[in-house]
Amino acid sequence: MSAYQNLVIFYFSGTGNAKRAAEWIAEIAERMNVNTQLINIDRFRKIEIPKLEGRTLIGFCSPTHGFNLPPIMLKFLWKFPQGKQTDVFILNTRAGMKLSKLFLPGLSGVAQIYAALMLIVKGYSVRGMQPIDLPSNWISLHPGLKQKVVASMFERYEKITKKFAERILGGGSKYKALSSLPVDLALAPIALGYYMIGRFAIAKTFYAGNACTKCGLCEKQCPVGAIKMIQGRPYWTFSCESCMRCMNNCPVRAIQVSQTFSIVVWYLLISLFMPWALRKFYGFNFINFNTNTWLANFSEDIILWLMSLVVIWMIYKVTHYCLKFPIFNNLITYTSFTKYKFWRRYRGLKAR
Repeated sequence: MSAYQNLVIFYFSGTGNAKRAAEWIAEIAERMNVNTQLINIDRFRKIEIPKLEGRTLIGFCSPTHGFNLPPIMLKFLWKFPQGKQTDVFILNTRAGMKLSKLFLPGLSGVAQIYAALMLIVKGYSVRGMQPIDLPSNWISLHPGLKQKVVASMFERYEKITKKFAERILGGGSKYKALSSLPVDLALAPIALGYYMIGRFAIAKTFYAGNACTKCGLCEKQCPVGAIKMIQGRPYWTFSCESCMRCMNNCPVRAIQVSQTFSIVVWYLLISLFMPWALRKFYGFNFINFNTNTWLANFSEDIILWLMSLVVIWMIYKVTHYCLKFPIFNNLITYTSFTKYKFWRRYRGLKAR
């Protein structure tokens, strides 16, 4: 017997993990005769909460990006209207792995904490906070997991998700996310660094290699509209959230991350350009950088951040232009681990 008459789940999903978790919860809700709606927030412009009669539970399902919720979900929560003690729950999928028969958990960072605080401030009652360790899909760093491994992980975490759903829909509460609170709080500085600069840098590591047919599928499917066709090729803007949908869905595996090229660029940027640029800034007198005051340190960090974004953008613009030349395109393509067959794309399990 459900304590609610209605369930509304807002979800964002790059490659399908968070969507599957939302669908598992919906299965339990429908089994309990709860009126259920799943709402995808891809490219949302405004937020519309369905007007429903009876007690309503609202859920937010999202992946974890950089030990936080993705910017699109954070923006969604910021704009979400004030509540009047309406019950809500938060579910984040995070990069789970498997070693032999051992299931390895991912890390949430501030994904749950920050979302819960925002919702509480807005007047909602948080009834559940549940991380789900579905397979890691960040194939810019590692090959996609084998389908046998993916299937075993989905089988395990489907049961966990449905038990969570039964408890919440039955009127109970569960705060599994708080069990790793010390570790998650320790990751807060990394989450902030990723949000401020890491995600922008990663956005500029994607390229369309020599197999690209210019079909435009990646542009059409991008959940945040971050991909633009420029000079007939996909171009990733700073609003890219590295959700991996484009890489995993490209029908000809043309989208690559050139790890070797990126390492070289970052080495030159950090070891050569940044020290030279800072020495130039030291010559200005409006701040004495030789002092160890908080203002000097903060100003130096801001300058480094701004310079990094500008330089990354400039290098990427030049690189994108040079991709039209076959020699340079081949250089980028063949120095990308993602080009080769052993670097599998991620394939989550479809709904049954």
